[in-house]
Amino acid sequence: MFVFVCAGCGAELTAPLSEVALPVHAHQKFGNGLQLPVLMESGTFAVEPEPWGPPWRRWEETDPDEAAARGIYAPVYALSDGAPGAIVMAPGDTRGTVLIPDKRGGACCGMDGGDGPNMACEACRLPVATRIDDCSLWQAVWLAPNAVRRHPADGIDATPLSWAELMAGGRSTPPSEPITNSWGSSRLGLEHFWAWSPQWEAAAGQALAHLLAASQRRPVTVPDGLTAQVFQRALDALLPAGGPTRPAVLAGPDLPVPDEDADILLVPIHPQTGQLWHPPDSATSAYRVPLPFGVWRWMIYPDPHLPTLASGVMPDGVLRDDPPAPRPRQLFRADPGTFQHTLVRLPAARAPWLREILETHTQHTQAGIF
Repeated sequence: MFVFVCAGCGAELTAPLSEVALPVHAHQKFGNGLQLPVLMESGTFAVEPEPWGPPWRRWEETDPDEAAARGIYAPVYALSDGAPGAIVMAPGDTRGTVLIPDKRGGACCGMDGGDGPNMACEACRLPVATRIDDCSLWQAVWLAPNAVRRHPADGIDATPLSWAELMAGGRSTPPSEPITNSWGSSRLGLEHFWAWSPQWEAAAGQALAHLLAASQRRPVTVPDGLTAQVFQRALDALLPAGGPTRPAVLAGPDLPVPDEDADILLVPIHPQTGQLWHPPDSATSAYRVPLPFGVWRWMIYPDPHLPTLASGVMPDGVLRDDPPAPRPRQLFRADPGTFQHTLVRLPAARAPWLREILETHTQHTQAGIF
């Protein structure tokens, strides 16, 4: 475990934390004016390896060779010139910090970090972190990598769980959930509405980019059921029809070893290490498409009855499954921002047909694909 201290005076700024994989939805913007929960579990942190945050530089001001050297192979709106290695954690795990009132950014309901670090060390007033809690953004604190230092902390740093242990005790992520509406609709008794999970939309955006890259511009099919509900409509719209198909299959712990001729595998990401599951035969040439463990686990072990918010005289913390939870009214859409973020970082994005998908992204959004 680690604590992070101020680089200026050495004061402790966090509770003891254990490192986990960076969530796929870390930079997601979901909906309009909605209240999203805290990004990180208490007691954990993750590292963003890429530069992120201000200052930003427009693509027109960037040498494509420089972008490619940074692992970006297609045009983006802007590139960050911030320092790589930002550390994200739950706001409740901060210690010894104060807000900087005039660094609210361009937010409408909270703080969005648009003006850079908005939290300072209480002891020496060095800007050390950025608090994010605006509407439609995941609540988090991002420590500035050049303003903090990582020190070992007392406590046992848990050994990463094995895949078998994860399957035995790991949690699944439900595909839909109640979303808090912050636009005053509580006056009408509509404090929540049921929607597709933001985490699922982000996971689908990342996976869809990989599925297109793996497709070789041939039709791709995925397993029937919820997996098809998430991916097939977008794959059919974005890939040519006709000709031989490339099947993508779910693979991972607790599932049969995939056939040797399987071309595309939908596999889980280890939630602690960020590593992708691989078949026992590590020499397989199949393309592994990443899915967050909780999403992947629900795809293979779906729960037909989602718990709903308890009411009336139900005890605190108790969820009820009768009647069944409402289903989202709209078709599933992959998160467009996560899709773009992922695809431009795949070398396959150099292909003209994938560039065209990126350039016509707005039309696909209007058509309901994203």
